[in-house]
Formats: sequence, structure tokens, C-alpha cells
Amino acid sequence: MIEIKKFVFNPFQENTYLIWDTNSKCTAVVDPGCSSPYEEQQIADFIKTNLLSIKFLINTHCHIDHILGNKFIKENYKCEFWAPDKDVFMLKLMEEHAKNFGMNLKESPQPDKLISEEIELNLDGTIGKFLFTPGHTPGEYCIYFPLESVCITGDVLFKEGIGRTDLWGGDYNLLINSIKTKLFTLPEDVKIYPGHGEPSTIGYEKLHNPFLI
Repeated sequence: MIEIKKFVFNPFQENTYLIWDTNSKCTAVVDPGCSSPYEEQQIADFIKTNLLSIKFLINTHCHIDHILGNKFIKENYKCEFWAPDKDVFMLKLMEEHAKNFGMNLKESPQPDKLISEEIELNLDGTIGKFLFTPGHTPGEYCIYFPLESVCITGDVLFKEGIGRTDLWGGDYNLLINSIKTKLFTLPEDVKIYPGHGEPSTIGYEKLHNPFLI
């Protein structure tokens, strides 16, 4: 079984997730958006208090609000950093992008491993499958845990919303196709954890998401 802890970080109100196996405490940090010493301390205190063992740092995609904490997590926990192949170029662009928002971005490390649908995220026996869901960015992936009926949807699918497509590499038709062919084919009881806002379910979004009805 897994447990999930959400933090809401940075001026973009981005959801950072800790996902761990309840027995071994093997943990993945997904989209670390911590952008200040206070936010870094928040996540570090939770990790320490709950005796979590950070094995993976995962970027579902590489927009600025989802990578602000990459350097902090990688350097402090010496974990494997995984990111989408087609989004890696953004890691370098984001430092300049941050200046446009008056933010001080610590340069992100480069990934140790590139995400594809051929690999799995293994949290000591709890398996997460990567679903290629481009459209918001050229390379975004969602992470689906079939036995847990959980999917981390990044900025692809929100509660009653979808990701923006007016940013670098965005493509509205491609995003809609990703949702319909990769996410809406999942069981309706699958709970989604998006990159912003509150959780939902696949079934709810099929019925109530105004972009997809």
C-alpha cells in the first residue's frame, strides 16, 4: 500500500507530492515546488518525522513551478532523479523564465534517468506505471498505480479543468487526446491527484469536466 502527502508550494500554488510504501517507507518526491527556505524546511521536517527514505525524485513535466525544489531534494537526499526526455530542455530555460517572475531559481540538476512507458516506478513492490500524456508540455507523463487506484496527473487533468496549452510546446488537441486515450480509459474509481487544486476521480471528470463533456 502507499500513502500520499500533498504540499502546496510557491506563488503558483503547485501541488508537491510525497508517495511512499507504508511498510518500507520507500518514497518518491513528485514535482518538488518548494521555493523558499521555509517551504524546504516543511518538506524536510515531514520526511524526518515520518522516517521516510527518499529513493526517487520525479518530474511529471518540467515547467518552473514543478521543478523549483529539484536541487534541494537531489542534494539533500541523494536520490535518483527521473524526468521526461522531451521536457529536459526546459530545465535550462527555467532559470531565465524564473527571472521574469522575479524568482530566484536554483539551477536544476540533470536527470539520472529519462522516463518512458517502458519503465516502472517501483516503491518496494508498489508499482507505478508511466502514461505518456503530452499536450500541456511536449513530454509530460502521469503516474498510475493500478493496485491503489491512484493516478498522479500533473498538469494534464485537474478537477473540472485541464492543463494550459498556451505555454512552450503546448498543444490543445494533443492534450485532449492524451486525456481521452490514456486517462479516461482508466477505471472510473481511480482517484486523481493533480498538479494544482483538489483531488478528483476519473468518473467524476467524465461527467463534470466542462472541457471534456
